[in-house]
Amino acid sequence: MSATDTKRKKIKVKTLLRTLSIIIGAFITAYGLEAVLIPNNVSDGGITGISIVGSQLSGIPLGLLIALLNIPFVYLGYKQIGRSFAIYSLIGIASLAYATTVMHHVPTIVEGDTLLVTVIGGIIIGIGMGLALRNGGALDGIDMLAVLLSRKLPFGTSDMILFLNVFVFIIVSFVFGLKGAFLSGIAYFIASKVIYLVEEGFSGSKTYKIISREPELLVQTIYDRLGRNATYSIVKGAYTNEEHKEITCIINRLEDSKMKEIIYEIDSNAFIVVYDAAEVRGGSFRKRDIH
Repeated sequence: MSATDTKRKKIKVKTLLRTLSIIIGAFITAYGLEAVLIPNNVSDGGITGISIVGSQLSGIPLGLLIALLNIPFVYLGYKQIGRSFAIYSLIGIASLAYATTVMHHVPTIVEGDTLLVTVIGGIIIGIGMGLALRNGGALDGIDMLAVLLSRKLPFGTSDMILFLNVFVFIIVSFVFGLKGAFLSGIAYFIASKVIYLVEEGFSGSKTYKIISREPELLVQTIYDRLGRNATYSIVKGAYTNEEHKEITCIINRLEDSKMKEIIYEIDSNAFIVVYDAAEVRGGSFRKRDIH
């Protein structure tokens, strides 16, 4: 087998695994809706939430509404984000629509306890949606609309998602009541946090920028104990005009406490800035043993 054939085979396997993961995510989300949220008069956000309201009012199957209402947003995703994202999202939305139909009569696993309903429901649908997003697809079209509107209006994408969902929960209140709308909002909030964890992983990365009087010793200690490399940048104080070596080091989120311990041990007066790294690729960045 040639190198080209091997590469094509790997791409096919990767595509298949991504597709299966999106389908599994859709079925997990459907289970959270049908076995937890909907039987307890709690909805989801986004187009799925609107579909749930529409289904309750009209009697039209939820799966059919999810499929129909998301069609414009899949097209929007194709135009704004790309062909592969649109295809994977179409697979995910179609799978969610089918799964809600199949699972419509599954037993309710939580009843009565409103706090438990929102927590368990939010966690389940968050896992499902996060799994889909992690593999390049989406199960709801409202995020795509938010991206488009944020380009036309002076607001960020996250602000637009929140703004659009306020209207969704107002609509939900007409069917499930004010209490149901508030519970839906709580479930959606929990789901959004779980989506982030699933999509980014529990071991996301952090970037440290450090100005210390002991830069060489600090870099060497970080390497010895964490196995992490670092880079230097020469910076100058605006007031003192004094030059310093600024250390930049990217670590695993699980190494955060150990990193702070090392810095405090070497230079308790070091100036530190820490922020989340959205994505880290290439180089030799990988999980190391913490000493």
